[in-house]
Amino acid sequence: MTKILIIDDEPSIVNLVQAYLKPEGYQVYTAADGNAGLKSARAFKPDIIVLDLMLPGMDGLELLTRLRRESQVYVIMLTARTEETDKIVGLSVGADDYMTKPFSPRELVARIKAALRRMQAGSSSNTEGSVLSFRHVRIDVDARQVAVDDVPIELTASEFDLLRVLAENRGRVLSREQLLEKVWGGEYFGEMRVVDVHLGHIRQKLGNPDFVVTVRGVGYRFDDEAL
Repeated sequence: MTKILIIDDEPSIVNLVQAYLKPEGYQVYTAADGNAGLKSARAFKPDIIVLDLMLPGMDGLELLTRLRRESQVYVIMLTARTEETDKIVGLSVGADDYMTKPFSPRELVARIKAALRRMQAGSSSNTEGSVLSFRHVRIDVDARQVAVDDVPIELTASEFDLLRVLAENRGRVLSREQLLEKVWGGEYFGEMRVVDVHLGHIRQKLGNPDFVVTVRGVGYRFDDEAL
């Protein structure tokens, strides 16, 4: 059963989200502060975490920073803040997606379903040869693992999906809109900046910015040499 952890100190939000998630058949856990949320994430090992930015004690940013040292679980961050910098900070410390309060619980459920479909599609593939091999970068699609010059690197779920889509289209420029469609799905209603932030992380982790090239005014292209 798919496990979802909700970390939020507003009972009304928690109850509302639970009311929409439980009928979908998900096993839902909750925590009302940062310390309890981190303990729950470690204990229950959820498939997806819905994380509020503003929490008592340890806030959402600190919690996520600690969590990313040990887990690549998919995280949707909730925030009451509307400033662009707050959203970017959340993505920069490892959130896969974000929603601004007040939000539509139906949209949250749609984003959770889309994320689960992507993860399940990758883990259930039985196609032989589902490895994308280049001169420096190796992407094992089934195992969702990436290595650069045979050195493994850790990517979040969204980072992996972005890199995979670009690598599958090596040499072709993909726009932000195309990447959003392929990675987050047609039901995504967030901002396109999420693509830029995640690709910035990917470049840092790959150790070579030339693997993912920005084509100004158009989009992005994966450029490692094919084998």
